[in-house]
Amino acid sequence: MISGSRPAEHALEVVALARDGRFAEIEKRFAPALRAVVSAGTLRAAWEAEIGRSGALRVVGAPLSEPTAAGLVRVSVPVTCERGDRTVIMSVDADGMLHGLRLAPGAPAAWTPPPYASPTMFDEHEVTVGSGPLAVAGTVSLPRRPGPRPGVVLLSGGGPFDRDETSGPNKPLKDLAWGLASRGVAVARFDKVTHTHAGQVAEARDFTMTDEYVPHAVAAVHLLQRQPTVDPTRVFVLGHSMGGKVAPRVAAAEPSVAGLVLLAADAQPMHRAAVRVARYLASLTGDPATQEFVRVLLRQAALVDSPHLSPSTPAADLPLGLSASYWRDLRGYDPVSTAAALDKPMLILQGGRDYQVTVDDDLARWEAGLTDRPGVTIRVYDADNHLFFRGTGRPGPADYEAAQHVDPTVVADIADWLAPARQS
Repeated sequence: MISGSRPAEHALEVVALARDGRFAEIEKRFAPALRAVVSAGTLRAAWEAEIGRSGALRVVGAPLSEPTAAGLVRVSVPVTCERGDRTVIMSVDADGMLHGLRLAPGAPAAWTPPPYASPTMFDEHEVTVGSGPLAVAGTVSLPRRPGPRPGVVLLSGGGPFDRDETSGPNKPLKDLAWGLASRGVAVARFDKVTHTHAGQVAEARDFTMTDEYVPHAVAAVHLLQRQPTVDPTRVFVLGHSMGGKVAPRVAAAEPSVAGLVLLAADAQPMHRAAVRVARYLASLTGDPATQEFVRVLLRQAALVDSPHLSPSTPAADLPLGLSASYWRDLRGYDPVSTAAALDKPMLILQGGRDYQVTVDDDLARWEAGLTDRPGVTIRVYDADNHLFFRGTGRPGPADYEAAQHVDPTVVADIADWLAPARQS
């Protein structure tokens, strides 16, 4: 049992243990669901890789605690490193056990609307997406101009993202929602089930990528179709990163989806992509801890490819702490062939400076698999990274730390493609 009675005290103790390299002691404080997916070695490799970029931890600030919908307390501990500020974020239960732990960028600046957004052109209201114990909150943005308007459901990338896909000071899905709504497109976006119901998801050993995305995406499509100013025959799905990977499966599950917009949609098997990205990051730093993280991922990825992968394989032995059921679902899913079987228009957009989903490793697969499919438009934005932020030079994680907005050309191209004349 952790000493102290408050979540903030527990969190400060964990930060002190991480600073001193005592990861085995942190592992003892993991709740069973977290212990099943993260080992002390994995935690050490991830922590040291981040600290390798940020420099040694120098100052620990005052923790901020807030309750979550899952009945836990999320504690954010600001820390100052040699090369910038970071925040240690963890989810703590009433007994002081950890249900989540990550090192994030420092406290973000307040989000400001992108220049291409005109809030006077649309209205927003809160909605509930899905039903039952795994329902989530969302937002619908409706243009004020008379309908019927095209609509689009936004799906964020892999990880427990909120409806805006908040990443540090940036909210790329909110950029897209406001930019598209300003141009006459109705938009629905929602918090992922892994964001709202993290505890329940962690305890579900058979949870898959399909479970993470498809039920809520389909519910959001139906919700948008019911809006009186939306043309129910022209509701599309726009997925970013893993959201783009799963979008063809959503359209296969819900035939009324009018078409797909895929932004930086990964097509390379994810366990191999994780190794590729880790190797790239290791090449940026040359840090031994990052090299160790690559070795761990290589061993874990080999197990995903192995015939020995079974529902009982411990998540701690697999990449990214995801369960065996999750990886078995991913291993059996080919997004390109699924998309090729759909008789729907598609817009596929890719950033040329994206090192996570790349032109060579991912877009090439979409191009090869959809070359004979009519109604497919593919565009590359040479200066854009994974979040479609413009930049120059060799890309890296630091690209995402400053406040930025999605490339206005990307927003305009999506809005034009969704316009009635383009789909009639």
